[in-house]
Amino acid sequence: MSKPDIHLYTAATMNGYKPVIFLEEAGIPYDLTFVDFAKQEQKAPDYLLLNPNGRIPTIIDRSNQNFPVFESGAILWYLAEKYGQFLPASSNDRSETLQWLMFQMSGIGPMMGQAMYFQRIAAPNGQNHPFAIKRYVDESLRLLEVLNTRLKNRDWLAGDQYTIADMATYPWARAYVWAQVSIEGLDHLNGWLDRLSARPAIQKALTIPKAQPAFWGEEDAGAFLEENASRFASDVKSD
Repeated sequence: MSKPDIHLYTAATMNGYKPVIFLEEAGIPYDLTFVDFAKQEQKAPDYLLLNPNGRIPTIIDRSNQNFPVFESGAILWYLAEKYGQFLPASSNDRSETLQWLMFQMSGIGPMMGQAMYFQRIAAPNGQNHPFAIKRYVDESLRLLEVLNTRLKNRDWLAGDQYTIADMATYPWARAYVWAQVSIEGLDHLNGWLDRLSARPAIQKALTIPKAQPAFWGEEDAGAFLEENASRFASDVKSD
């Protein structure tokens, strides 16, 4: 029995869900390897040959000489071009899609990631930095406000259609609770989140790997917060 063209290495993180969302939405067969952070599998020598940055996700395209692709935004672009889905045909709309994809990659992901890190990992491990927390929470809110403005009178971020820009941004924007950023009053953003959350393929993707409900504010984060902070304690640098 032949294997699917795409093999995915991923984990239950905001970036880790992006290619799963695409593959489920596109109906593309794939198989996957769950990367265990507790075992530092993302730093294993064999994995670093595929992804020199030692992060997830990564894909291998078996139909293209086992070509590896790392960085979640680059993976989405590669898959969209390969399968001709979720990427507009016109050059201007494709450029818009790339612009909003880069907006997520360069802004929303890093800023919200730092807001999460300083509150959910650094502070519980004895490194509480109120200035850094305020800086990243405020900037995360500003970026979400940009999204809210963009989504006024439109359903999707780019090209007047559902694209990889929406897929890339959704897991991060939906995790506003985990970043402790309020989106009260951002009605256009909330409506967009609701539209995406209602999609069956996204609902399925968030079970592959199984999502942490604490990311989305769906349960009390107490126990998970303690476990998560402990798991990444070694990442916290002492003074």
